[in-house]
Formats: sequence, C-alpha cells, structure tokens
Amino acid sequence: MKKGNLPVTGRLVWKLLGINVLVIGFVIVIVWLSMDYLSADYFMVLMDKYNISPGPSHEMFLSAVHRYLIWASLSAILLAVVLSFLLINRVLEPLSRMTEITRRIASGNYSASIPVTSTDEVGQLAIAFNRMTESLHKIERLRKTMMIDVAHELRTPLNNIQGYLEALIDGVVPKSRETFELLHEETLRLTHLVEDILRLARADAAKENLNPVEIRIGDVIEHVLDVFRSQFETKGMVVDTKGMDGGIRVCADPDKLAQVIRNLMQNAYQYSLPGGNVKIFTQRIKGEIQVVFANTGVEVAEEDLPFIFERFYRGEKSRSREHGGAGIGLAIVKELIEAHGGKVGAEITNDETRIWFSLPVLPPHLY
Repeated sequence: MKKGNLPVTGRLVWKLLGINVLVIGFVIVIVWLSMDYLSADYFMVLMDKYNISPGPSHEMFLSAVHRYLIWASLSAILLAVVLSFLLINRVLEPLSRMTEITRRIASGNYSASIPVTSTDEVGQLAIAFNRMTESLHKIERLRKTMMIDVAHELRTPLNNIQGYLEALIDGVVPKSRETFELLHEETLRLTHLVEDILRLARADAAKENLNPVEIRIGDVIEHVLDVFRSQFETKGMVVDTKGMDGGIRVCADPDKLAQVIRNLMQNAYQYSLPGGNVKIFTQRIKGEIQVVFANTGVEVAEEDLPFIFERFYRGEKSRSREHGGAGIGLAIVKELIEAHGGKVGAEITNDETRIWFSLPVLPPHLY
C-alpha cells in the first residue's frame, strides 16, 4: 500500500527517525542552556575567587564549550540516525513482508511465509503470523474439501432419483410400489445427509452455545442406551456396561453430551456384525474421565484410524455406503467434545475397535 510514491514502511521510517532527531535536539538545547547559565556562572565564581579577570576567560570558555558541544551534537545526531535507521529497518522488514503476504492471502495464495530470524518480539510476531496463515490455509482446504464431499454425497442419490424418474416418464420402468419405495429411500437418504450437515454446522458453533452443568456421565450413557437397547437386541448384540463408573461427574452440556453418546452408540450398532459385542467402560486418566466404546465386527484399517474423525472420511467407501454412513457422525463427536475442552481418539486392541472421548472430571469436594 502506497501513498504518493512513498511506501508506508518508508514513511514510517522517516517518522521514527524524525522523532529520534527531535528528542536528541531537545537534549542538546537543554545541555546548551545548562552550560550557558549554570556552568558559566560557576566558572565566573571560580575566577572571582582566585582574582582572575572573568571577561576574556569567560568568553573563551563559552566559545570552546559551544564548539565542542556542536561537534559532539552533530556526531551524536549522525550516529543516532544511522543506528536508528538500521534498527528500524530491521524491525519493519518483517512488517513489510507481512503486508505483501497479506495481499497474497487475500488473493487466495497461502504458500508464502515469513522467515523467522530472531527470538525477540519481532520473531514471535513472525511465528504467530505464520501460524495464522497455516490455520487459514487449513480452513480453506477444509472448506473446499467439504464442498467436494457434499457434492459427491448429494450426486449419487440425485442421480438415482433422476434415473428412476426418467425411466418412469419413458415407460421403461413400471409404476410399481417397489419403484416408489426406491425413490422414497433415496429421498430419505438426501434428507438424512442434509440433517447431518446441519448437525455438523451446529457442532462447529458449539463453543458459543454450550450450557454446561454438573452431571453424572453414567446417567447420560444409561439414558441413551435405553433408547438403543431394542435395536441392539434385534441385531442379537450384547452390550456390556460392567466396567462403567457411573458416579463420576463432569461439567458439560447435557444435550450436547447426549448427542455424542448417541453418535457413538449408532456407530457401534452400524459397524458391528449381528451377534457381536459392544463394551462401554470408563477409565480415570490424570484428572480426566475416558469413556470407551469397544465393538467387535467390522474392522477398521490401522491407516484409517487417524482420519476417522475427519468430515466425510470413510476408509472403505463401498462398505461405509452399505452401512449408511456419510462420515459425519464422528466428526460431530470430535467438534462437541473439543468444545468441552476434551479429546477424542481411536485404536484397535484385542481385535476390538475402540473409540473414546475424555472430559475433565470435577474434583470430589465439589459434589
């Protein structure tokens, strides 16, 4: 950004140099007046004390002092200008780069970064600026990836609906109950996808909408389990909650925490084979409560574990589509738990897929 033909940083350099010169000039004036009124008077007192005529000596003394003061002042101003110019340029150089990189970011280029050459305040500012640039780049990548994923998820059911409708119009497919049921199924799939995206958007804003209260985490798990119990029984699955400490209290939003538990229950139900086992247990880890959902059945590849909490991520597309997932449920879990200051994770142990979250535990004296 320029004003006239002089860059902003150039104008700032001259402003700072002007301030330094004014300060030095003010000091010189004070010293000059002090020499004239204080030192000269003291010199005349000494001349009178030793009976020496003060006239010529006084003039000679002031002339010598003024001469040396002028040379010293000019040297001081020159040295101050040179040193200030070098120091100010060193300080303002990263700012100039930040200005240029900001223009690039505004145009969509996130590749540039500021070299960190020191550990002082300027270096810390460069580090913070680079982190901000990386965060913006990551957000932009997530936005683009999400748009692509949403378009991909919407395209399949829309193509199916379009194909059936065209076949019905052309008379290729008869107007049967089965055909309308297929169209209804694809419509429901679209509806569920849109609802998942809305839930994910709400989870993104969860930090601003939390209403945390003191609750027992075991009560929330039992309540959600009662809702899912019939589904587990229909599939012949056994749910083991013997390892759960239901008395531990946390400070959390009951509705948001219930949504986390529902998503994990649904995940365990969908990705377990009929007759499989699901274990829900808790562990105390350094002031936190870790809630683990372990299930046997559909295996998750080791290389997929670090990414299963990413939006729309599905390690095996065909299998995930078969189970009806769009890759949003665990992303919602991650957003809601992190909004509470907790963590999420996944691991494979003893042929079990374990998905867990942890939250800070309230100290016992508070309940």
